[in-house]
Amino acid sequence: MVNCNCPDICSWYRFLFLPTNSPHHPLPLSFLCFYFVIKSCCHCNFYTPLTCSCYPLHPVSDLLSRIDLDELMKKDEPPLNFPKTLEEFEYAFNEYGQLRHIKTGEAFVFNAREDLHRWNQKRYEALGEIITQYVYELLEKKCNMTKEILPVDASEDEPTSFIYLSSDALSNPSKLLVLIQGSGVVRAGQWARRLIINQDLDSGTQIPYITRAMEEGYGVMVLNPNENYLEVEKPAKSSPLPSPPEPLDEPAEKRERKDDKEGKKKREFYEKYRNPQKERETERIPIRENASSEEHVLYVWDHFVSKAAAKNVFIMAHSYGGLSFVELMNQREAQVKNRVCAVALTDSAHNIWLQETSRGTQDWMQQCCCNWVSSPEPLDTPLEPMLPDCPRVSAGTERHELTSWTSFESIFRFFSEALEAEEDEEAETSNTVTTRSSSLKNKHQDL
Repeated sequence: MVNCNCPDICSWYRFLFLPTNSPHHPLPLSFLCFYFVIKSCCHCNFYTPLTCSCYPLHPVSDLLSRIDLDELMKKDEPPLNFPKTLEEFEYAFNEYGQLRHIKTGEAFVFNAREDLHRWNQKRYEALGEIITQYVYELLEKKCNMTKEILPVDASEDEPTSFIYLSSDALSNPSKLLVLIQGSGVVRAGQWARRLIINQDLDSGTQIPYITRAMEEGYGVMVLNPNENYLEVEKPAKSSPLPSPPEPLDEPAEKRERKDDKEGKKKREFYEKYRNPQKERETERIPIRENASSEEHVLYVWDHFVSKAAAKNVFIMAHSYGGLSFVELMNQREAQVKNRVCAVALTDSAHNIWLQETSRGTQDWMQQCCCNWVSSPEPLDTPLEPMLPDCPRVSAGTERHELTSWTSFESIFRFFSEALEAEEDEEAETSNTVTTRSSSLKNKHQDL
């Protein structure tokens, strides 16, 4: 027997020996016994009969007699092979943009198989990749946008990213809208994958923004700040040649190495039950000048936004996209102030102190930016500022991922008011210059 003084193990013993009818005992005893044995291996010897100083009368070996480990070990998770299309998944979007099962009409069910969380998560991720391609198709077919490859001078054999542009994104002389999403698995055209799958396309994608912007005469650029690398599979490692049998009088150093190998085999055996299907090993090759969200936003500004014909640029950024925009201001402050009319943020992750923004940037953000944040207050209710940057108002929801959708109407109204104020200011300046010029001309004629 081995005594274990690990507090973590002791706590599991306390949990394990609660009466099965206890309200604090939510899991079957057989599951707890099996999980306890596996957990003990992380702290002590692999499958060593174990007693705890807190409960010495209840060794693990006694618990194991209550369950059939061989039967449990046969219950490996299913293969991680998932459908490649929505049709194969037997799901489709209905007329309301909601994802529904083709046969039952029910919403997506995450727990397709009970007690297999990892398998369910992989299935969800596989569906998410299909959703990403589906949104790309909507951008191209429904919104008539075109894909622009990044870097613009990419060679054939280097990894690339892309953005989407409306037909007049670079040529529209009046207005340009730039959309920047947050971090994570979302790609061009998406605000939140969770919303697309569990709610609808309108709330989870940028398509409503694109459609509305085009109706109001904006050119549109859809950025892709999370497409930062190409993931490739690592080459398989060659198996080492079998080592010759060790002599009986082997040195202690060799015996230690042998024991290490045995320990590794035991750890791998344990890993088989924690993670039965070892995933393929991959490596990431960064995309040149687009290896992070901040780099991507700066690159698109330099190669596309700054070269666009639009007199007034409008930016809409969600979550980490707000941080990337502030970093753009740090790098291109004068250009941004000269070209950007207004910036709408939703639950932005920026921090003017941590990002060391200038006082000039902070003053400009107070005048030209607004941040719709998750809050229980009604939509557009002014909130106390946390930092001396842009005004904060309620997005009318406490859900972070929904803030871009719930503030949709308010943001376009904010853009319209900003543009109107800009045009009024220009008209006033023009009238002042004209009046002054006329007065000087009249005075000169009188002389």
